[in-house]
Amino acid sequence: MSEPSEHKAGGAPADHLWLKHYDAGVPPRLTYPRIPVFRFLDDTAGRHPDRPCLNFFGRRVTYADTAERVDRLAAGLRALGINKGDRVALLLPNCPAFVIAYYGILKTGAVIVPLNPLATERELIFLLNESGAAAILTVPLFLGKVLAIRDKTRLKHVIRVRLADSLPAPLSLAMAIQEWRQVRGLDTSAVIEFRDLLRGTKAAGEAAVDVTPEDSACLIFSGGTTGVAKGILLSHYNFVANALQISAWGHLSQEQNRILAVLPLFHGFGMSVTMNAPVYAGAEIVLVPRFNARQVLKAIQKYRPTFFIGVPTMFVAFSNLPDVARYDLSSLKGIFVGAAPLTRAIKEDFEAKTGGRMIEGYGLTEAVTAIMANPYHGVHKIGSIGIPFPDVEVKIVSLDDGADVAPGQLGEIILRSPTVMQGYDRNPEETAKALSGGWLFTGDIGYMDEDGYFYITDRKKELIIVGGFNVFPREIDELIYQHPKVKEGICVGVPDAYKGERIKVFLVLKAGVTATPEEILAYFRENLTPYKVPSEVEFRTELPKSMIGKILRRSLREEEIGKREPAAASPPGDPGN
Repeated sequence: MSEPSEHKAGGAPADHLWLKHYDAGVPPRLTYPRIPVFRFLDDTAGRHPDRPCLNFFGRRVTYADTAERVDRLAAGLRALGINKGDRVALLLPNCPAFVIAYYGILKTGAVIVPLNPLATERELIFLLNESGAAAILTVPLFLGKVLAIRDKTRLKHVIRVRLADSLPAPLSLAMAIQEWRQVRGLDTSAVIEFRDLLRGTKAAGEAAVDVTPEDSACLIFSGGTTGVAKGILLSHYNFVANALQISAWGHLSQEQNRILAVLPLFHGFGMSVTMNAPVYAGAEIVLVPRFNARQVLKAIQKYRPTFFIGVPTMFVAFSNLPDVARYDLSSLKGIFVGAAPLTRAIKEDFEAKTGGRMIEGYGLTEAVTAIMANPYHGVHKIGSIGIPFPDVEVKIVSLDDGADVAPGQLGEIILRSPTVMQGYDRNPEETAKALSGGWLFTGDIGYMDEDGYFYITDRKKELIIVGGFNVFPREIDELIYQHPKVKEGICVGVPDAYKGERIKVFLVLKAGVTATPEEILAYFRENLTPYKVPSEVEFRTELPKSMIGKILRRSLREEEIGKREPAAASPPGDPGN
C-alpha cells in the first residue's frame, strides 16, 4: 500500500478530543521512514554495535552479531531457493532464532507466516496449505508433528532450530540431550539445520533483494472470535509505522531500555511491541519461551527489565502466588496491558508491587497490534482502552446505519491508521466487509467519553441475544471478577430452544475456597436485570486460553454447541430433552 496523505507529518485536526491528553513529547503526527522493517536492525547495529540485542537465559547477543547472523541466514535461504514473495512459516517459541529468522526471511523478500507452536496437525495442514508456505523453521519438540504432515502440504524445506545452540552452559548441554530424545526415531535425513544456514556468507557481488515498504511482510492467521481463521496481510510499512507509534508512546528511545518478551512473538502483539519497537529503539530483548508466573517473576528480578508487556490473566496468576511479595520487581517502569479488560484491583496491586505504571491499551491484528492506550505518564481511566496513537483516527458509528454517534453513545469502533492491513489474503469478500471508505471496521462495540477516551463493551459478534434482548458479555465478565471467591471466569451464549440463547458462566475458583452454582447464581440475580442473569454455572480447574493468555470464549461456546447437537435432534418428549 502507498503512504496515505493523511498519515504524513503535519498539523493535527483540532476536533480530536484525545490530543489534549497526550504526554509531553508525543506528537500528534509522526514521519515514517520509507524503509523495509528489517532496516531497523541494520540501523541500530550501525549506531550501537556492542549494545545487547537479545538475552536468552543470560546469554547475550549484541546488535552487531545479531545483524550478522541475519545476513548469513538470508544468504542461506536464498541459496535454498527462497525468493521474493515466497511464504516461510515459523513454528517457534520465543528464542533468538525467531528474531534472526524473522529479519532474515524478510531480507529475502519472502513473507513470514508465524504459527502457534501448539497448533494440532489438522490445524497446521490447513494453515500451511492456506498460506502456501514453501519452508518451515521449527524446534525438535515440534519436528515430529511437522514431518508427519509434510506430504500433505506444499513444504519444500523443513529447517530444524536447536535451542541448545542459543543457551549458556550448562543449560546448553541439558537442552541438547533433551532435543536428541525428542527426535530419536525420526527420519531427519531431509531436514536442514538452521546452524548450517548460519555458516554461509553473502556471495561477493550478490545483489540485494529490492524490498519496498509496500511489499507484504507477514501473513498472520487470526480466527479471533469470529470463526474460521483468516490470513491477515501486513506490509513492511504497517510494521514500521506501528513500531514508531509504540516507541513514541512509551518514550522507548529516550534511554536504553530492557524489554521482557514473554508474549509470543508469533502474535502481532508480541511481534510489534516486544520485538520490532525495541529493535528500532535499541533496547535489549529478554526472551522467555513460555509464560510461567514464578519463572517470569524470577526473570524480572534477575534481568531487571524496564518494560513488561502482558495480558490481565498473567497478573491474576502473579497475585495468586502466595509468596509474590518476595520478588524484587522495582526495575519495571511501564507495564503495557492488552487483549482483555484490566480491572482496578489488578492495576493497583501490581503498581504497588513495582512502582511502575500499568498502561491499558487496545489493538487488533488487522492493524498490526496496539493502536491506542492510556498515556504513559498522563491520566489513566480504569476500564478505558485509552486514546489513539499518533496518526490514528478513531470514531464510533451506529450499529444500525453506520452514522457517527455522539460521545457516550454505543456503536462500532472504526479506525484509520498507517498500520491498517493490506487485506485478508485471497479473500476479497471479507476484506470488503472490514475495509470501507478508508476505515477499518473492528467489530468491537464501545463508546468515547467527553475527553476522547475510548471504552469497549463487547465484540459485535459476541452479543448474546436472550429472548430478543441484547446482552453484552463484558458486563457479566466484570461481575465475575468482582466475586471474592472467583480467580477467573467468562460467560458464553449457548443455544436455547425457547429464548434463542441463554447465558452460561465458566469459573475457576481461588485456591482453598468452595462455592455452589446456586450461590453464584444468587450473586448474579442480586446484580443483574433478570434477562441478563446466567442460567447455568460450571466450575473448572482451568479455562482454555490463547498463547497470549486470553480466555477463549468461542472455544467454550463451540464446546457447548457440540454437547447440545444430539439433544437438539431428539423428538419432543424424548428423555434427551
